[in-house]
Amino acid sequence: MRFGQLRSVRFLCSAVSLFLCGALLAAQSPQIPAVDGGLGSCRADFTVRDGSDKPIYNAKIHVLIKYGFFSKRKTELEVGTNSDGKASVTGLPNMPKKPLEFTIKSGTVSKAITDDPADNCNAKYDVTLSVH
Repeated sequence: MRFGQLRSVRFLCSAVSLFLCGALLAAQSPQIPAVDGGLGSCRADFTVRDGSDKPIYNAKIHVLIKYGFFSKRKTELEVGTNSDGKASVTGLPNMPKKPLEFTIKSGTVSKAITDDPADNCNAKYDVTLSVH
């Protein structure tokens, strides 16, 4: 009789610890992909959704940064969104000569967002991609 009770207690403890581990894993959001331009301390955070307000996985966010003497130097950055539709571009120049143009694309749908890090160094954008 004691052996049966011990087995029940062990089973209950195992079930509780599995439940707690599962709850902790479910509570964690997926890591937000980020690409670093290494040109300054500014950043742009994006959340990309479709027309029905659902996050878009692997939407591509692209930016071409021109800098230096006569803007001869160029850095191209691209990052894809996670399952929550989120991605970040960090290391943007604090005082670019021209505002930056981000192109967000998923499939055949794209949208352009213009950002001037001199005015908004920590920009956040909610982008909706939908077929018109």
